Amino acid sequence: MSKKIVAFGELIWDVFQDVKKLGGAPANLVFRVTTLGDEGHLISRVGVDDAGREAISRLNSMNVSDRFVQIDPSHLTGNIMVKVGHEGRPDYHIEPDLAFDHITLTDEMLRLVQESDCLCFGTLVQRHSVSANTLRTLLRESPGTLKYLDLKLRKNWYTTEVIEDSLRVANILRVKENELYLLKNELSLFEYESRSLAEELINEYDLDIVLVTQSKAGAFTLDKEGRYYEDKGYVIDLIDTVGSGVAFSAGFLHVYLEENDLEAALQFGNACGALTAETQGATTHIPKNQILELMKSGARREP
Repeated sequence: MSKKIVAFGELIWDVFQDVKKLGGAPANLVFRVTTLGDEGHLISRVGVDDAGREAISRLNSMNVSDRFVQIDPSHLTGNIMVKVGHEGRPDYHIEPDLAFDHITLTDEMLRLVQESDCLCFGTLVQRHSVSANTLRTLLRESPGTLKYLDLKLRKNWYTTEVIEDSLRVANILRVKENELYLLKNELSLFEYESRSLAEELINEYDLDIVLVTQSKAGAFTLDKEGRYYEDKGYVIDLIDTVGSGVAFSAGFLHVYLEENDLEAALQFGNACGALTAETQGATTHIPKNQILELMKSGARREP
């Protein structure tokens, strides 16, 4: 049975050196969960501009609903300039005060989240008070909905307060391994090793699960009962890692929400993220059977 997954946040354009692709982690997540057979919903906002109209058209072509994408008469849709560097890792330049910073609460939006299996959110969309307050209300007024924090610390666009507030309301945290050490500094954490830092976050912020993606090394997970699983990275033809973390999250949720199997969800998410890194950008369709085939026969990296 498909699950209803809502993502709240940015819908903008990722602009590479020679091409632009529809982007924003929430939009990419909804695209990916939809291709896996779940019911994805995007809550966002675009401007009354060519970029906004093109974004809506692109969503429709990807079979992603624009029902909860608001139109802003005053703010631009905006771009993210993406520079792909060493080992396919992207660096982002994000403009200030864009349409997605001004998502306003509606009764229909609140009902959507309350009736959903999972609400996914990050920190970038909380940089402005309008969207931040809307998100806080949705989180507070949907106690039965799983809260999934896909951290993504974009430089210059987060504060310690936003990080801590987000951790306190989340059930599941997905974080890149290098960001664990940013959290160590931001939150004055005590531990030094990745697994120990994940455990400290669980204990400090009452999280149910921490997922740590480790780039080419794979991923691991730890839950509040102390269950620990790891899954090694795959040998792939890397193009860039844009959207690979989001694809991991989509794959993890696709399995976890249906089967409640932490290890199986980690393995599926890891394979989904690996295949996305073989494409440019985040919205190339990857069939589910291709993910399963990689899990079955894909070559693994040695530690």
